[in-house]
Amino acid sequence: MSSVSHTARINHPLATRSAEGLRVTIPPGPCLIEQIDSGHADVVWGKSGENSAVVELQEIASAERKGDLVLLD
Repeated sequence: MSSVSHTARINHPLATRSAEGLRVTIPPGPCLIEQIDSGHADVVWGKSGENSAVVELQEIASAERKGDLVLLD
C-alpha cells in the first residue's frame, strides 16, 4: 500500500488518543497527515515535526466536516 500525505491546518485543538491509549491534544497550526493503513493516519506537528499521533481516519474526517481541520492540498 502506498502512503498518502497531505499538508493541513488544525483550526481548533484536536483531542484524540494515542496508539498507547494516552490522551493527546493536537494544537492549532500546520501539520502533515500521512495515511498509514486503511483506517489510520499519522498526524505530525510542531516547529520541526517533533510531535506525532496516530489518529483514526474517521476522526480526521469528522474534524474536517466541522471545520476544525482543513486539508491544504
